[in-house]
Amino acid sequence: MKDLHTFVVLAYKESKYLEDCIQSVLNQSVKTNVIIATSTPNNYIKKIAKDYKLDLKINKGKTGIGYDFDFAVASASTKLVTIAHQDDIYDYNYAEEIIKVYKKYEDAIILFPNYYEIKGDRKEYNNTNLKIKKILLWPLRCQFLANIKIIKRSAIRFGNAIGCPSVTFAKQICPKEIFASDMKCDIDWLAWERLSNIKGRFIYINKYLMGHRIHEESTTSEIIKENRRIQEDFIMFKKFWPTWFAKIITKVYSKSEKNNNI
Repeated sequence: MKDLHTFVVLAYKESKYLEDCIQSVLNQSVKTNVIIATSTPNNYIKKIAKDYKLDLKINKGKTGIGYDFDFAVASASTKLVTIAHQDDIYDYNYAEEIIKVYKKYEDAIILFPNYYEIKGDRKEYNNTNLKIKKILLWPLRCQFLANIKIIKRSAIRFGNAIGCPSVTFAKQICPKEIFASDMKCDIDWLAWERLSNIKGRFIYINKYLMGHRIHEESTTSEIIKENRRIQEDFIMFKKFWPTWFAKIITKVYSKSEKNNNI
């Protein structure tokens, strides 16, 4: 499967979870490519790349969360690219399931499964936040309808139901700039909104295939503390709703941020 799929592990500074992420993508039921991408090269990241004999791609261009994500996608040469966030882990059969479904729907723009949250030593599969996201994703369970624009947008108009670290991109369909933006929190939501306007499918796989780690040092947690997320949420809701309704739904949606606490 190495000619089809690549995990690009996006490394930043010195995450203590980086090796766990790398081990999870190397230990897949089907072997695919694994590389590391970073805009913050340091001895820690270089040593891990050397220890695991992985190519290290360094972003020397414009940096920032969105630009780093685009660089990660561009670093791979295969049709399918998964940006593996350094704090997260990917289940043994993640790549196998993604590739199997892709071969059925080769017009897919993105493919993504359910994810569970990792908080300390425990895994959460059905907290309030995850339950709401599964409800929002319900229309995409009909994969044969997932190429219809209104169906794609229905999954993201009430909030960002698609977990960024769970997503695999079909590089030949996606534009060169998927994430490019000065946003800090909702760059992924903005990306899904952009991609929803492109011909092709949003393929949702109703299985838990990866774990997203919630911890105090994560980028999302830091942004929530800065109160930046509410501002960006309002910008996003206005892409789907009139301003008056966007204000209302932003207030309701902001309550979900509480679930990002440890």
